[in-house]
Amino acid sequence: MSIGQAQAELRDEFSMFDNWMDRYQYIIDMGRQLPDYPEADKAAAYKIEGCQSNVWLRSTQEAGRLRFQATSDAAIVSGLIAILMRIYDDREPREILEGEPQFLTELGLDQHLSPTRSNGLHAMIERIYGIAREAHANQQLH
Repeated sequence: MSIGQAQAELRDEFSMFDNWMDRYQYIIDMGRQLPDYPEADKAAAYKIEGCQSNVWLRSTQEAGRLRFQATSDAAIVSGLIAILMRIYDDREPREILEGEPQFLTELGLDQHLSPTRSNGLHAMIERIYGIAREAHANQQLH
């Protein structure tokens, strides 16, 4: 499934809800399904600055694809992480860099998150794109 298809699938899922209270609950439920994040990786190197709550995001590269793992101490932010994982996890760096984060507008996240949550979400996206840029540059060297 491409990034565009993953975003379309999320858009379809969110369209089933009539109001934002239900959407927030769905986001929180998504966050509860995140895989466990290793306590040892809750280190400064993985912490994302600019988030109201604590957020850690780490990445590895396997067979040319980026794998992300993240967690937060806030339920809604964990749900936002789950959304990002559905879109960006297990992708080639080039695919991430070529994909636009249309889901922000399509899901209404840019309008319905508090400014601090929105800043945190953008900080997470920036970290993912930064990791993808670095990985892509390294692939070009080899």
